[in-house]
Amino acid sequence: MPDPLAALLAEIADCRICAAHLPHQPRPVVRASAGARILIAGQAPGRKVHESGVPWDDASGDRLRQWLGVDKDVFYDSRHIALVPMGFCYPGSAASGDLPPRPECMQHWHGRLLPQLGQLRLRIIIGQYALRYHLPDLAGRPLTGIVTGWRDLPAGTFVLPHPSPRNQGWFKRHPWFEQDLIPVLQDQVRQATLAIR
Repeated sequence: MPDPLAALLAEIADCRICAAHLPHQPRPVVRASAGARILIAGQAPGRKVHESGVPWDDASGDRLRQWLGVDKDVFYDSRHIALVPMGFCYPGSAASGDLPPRPECMQHWHGRLLPQLGQLRLRIIIGQYALRYHLPDLAGRPLTGIVTGWRDLPAGTFVLPHPSPRNQGWFKRHPWFEQDLIPVLQDQVRQATLAIR
């Protein structure tokens, strides 16, 4: 029997919907399986990830894995973790960082892909673009306020700041983040990944 998710991921890999708007050839970067227990919803691949084709293959990914308390073997095992950014291709750079994710992925793919991830126990939402899609009722509120109120989010949901080295100042100003939130996040990640071992 054909695997509908595998067929969909193959379609995504061949996607050229926004090719005219990109400064390079499209290279969608997404990983998922129907049995994934954790969803990481980020923004879009950066230049290094575009070049390697490996999601979170940069300093931000190193910090994110540290926050989650997982090694690369678990992180890149799609039975554990689905890596579904809001934009699947690197959007290019602007004066102060990368451009926003292209909207075509959200419009064309997310509504087809996310319903196939029926075993999710934990959603990790990183940044405003993912927040607007996954928690639209909170859209427009300052991200810091949402992260600070992490205990009030729906069960199994965490909103995180981007783990980029550019946010080092934020991490220093908010030590509670790594002292209070991260241990709880790691415990929930551990419970979700242990469920399929």
